[in-house]
Amino acid sequence: MLEILLCSMVTILPDYLFRRYAQGKRFGHEITLYSIWFELRWGLVTCLLLAISLITLVFYFHPSTMHVSSVFRTVPIVPQINGRVAEIFVRGSQPVEAGAPLFRLADDTQRTAVETARRAVAQVDAAMLVTQADLASASARILEAEGALRQAADELATKLALRDVASRREVERLQVMVQMREAGVAAAQAARQAVAARLSDGLPAERASALAALAQAEAELDKTIIRAGVSGRVEQFLLQLGDVVNPFARPAGVLVPDDLGARRPSLVAGFGQIEARVIRPGMLAEASCASLPWTVIPMVVTQVQGFVAGGQLRGGDQLLDVTQFSRPGTVLATLEPLYPGGLDHVIPGSNCIANAYTSNHEELSRPETGLMRAIALHGIDAVGLVHAILLRMQTLLLPFKALVLSGH
Repeated sequence: MLEILLCSMVTILPDYLFRRYAQGKRFGHEITLYSIWFELRWGLVTCLLLAISLITLVFYFHPSTMHVSSVFRTVPIVPQINGRVAEIFVRGSQPVEAGAPLFRLADDTQRTAVETARRAVAQVDAAMLVTQADLASASARILEAEGALRQAADELATKLALRDVASRREVERLQVMVQMREAGVAAAQAARQAVAARLSDGLPAERASALAALAQAEAELDKTIIRAGVSGRVEQFLLQLGDVVNPFARPAGVLVPDDLGARRPSLVAGFGQIEARVIRPGMLAEASCASLPWTVIPMVVTQVQGFVAGGQLRGGDQLLDVTQFSRPGTVLATLEPLYPGGLDHVIPGSNCIANAYTSNHEELSRPETGLMRAIALHGIDAVGLVHAILLRMQTLLLPFKALVLSGH
């Protein structure tokens, strides 16, 4: 309507004034409802063509969208394992700190596994004490075997010194006894080495395995207590004792992080695909949100997504048909406030409307820009005023549409 009014000011109105005052025709006499088309045909046709051209120019070079939202991050509250709720520590709409327990699952099986793992560690510790005693016993047996060997060696040396007196049979017996005592010493030393190896290598490895099993069992037990990953506010937390929660099918609630102020405040807007060549980072924009009525927020486009989400493919067992992508997607753009604090009073998740404005100031500043092109670029920049006026009219009427005309 505004475009038609503007176009009529330079087409229909001059045509009517010319026929009214220059030709002396009067409305209701020579100019009637039946003769309007014939009398004002040039003005009507010109006004229609100019209005269509102006609307196309405005909406293409200064795109507008109603698909704008102040997005924010949420964290689903899900356990790592399935289980039945045994204890609840918080309730819905309650602030929590990072690491605070939210609820606990039934943990009889996990506690039994932890106790079994602890007993296994204690068993290995007891085996180490027994092995230490075996090591001491093996050392004593070595001393005993060495003493018997020395005794037999002394007797053999004595008999060899008295070879003429002693019988050859006795000497051979003593030689065999010395060999047996040497074998006994070697066997005792080998037994001690085996016990020492078990004490230094085997049992520590068994103890490390038992400790690893204990750590795993304690980790499984710790999974039964679901904690807050970040500081925030718990919402839609409606658990009751005895409920079964599933990490894949049934979350327990939603955690809204408190880092909303830490991130850079921004709006996410979806523009039409035909405006993809116009939308670019650095464009000035304006937005008006429902949670902050009668306020136009200066914005700037900081990021433009280089693809349309409506065309994404996901692997499956069936061939895809192009008709599945019939719903047109939008070009996603991120808008940030031009001045600090511009979105401070906008509630996260609020619906907004936004305009982006094409600026050709840099190209107009170039000396090589021709006269006709400069006039065209000036015209493109100037018609952005129309969209700015429309945005302010929408902002002005938004509370009345939401409160009065919506019927609620």
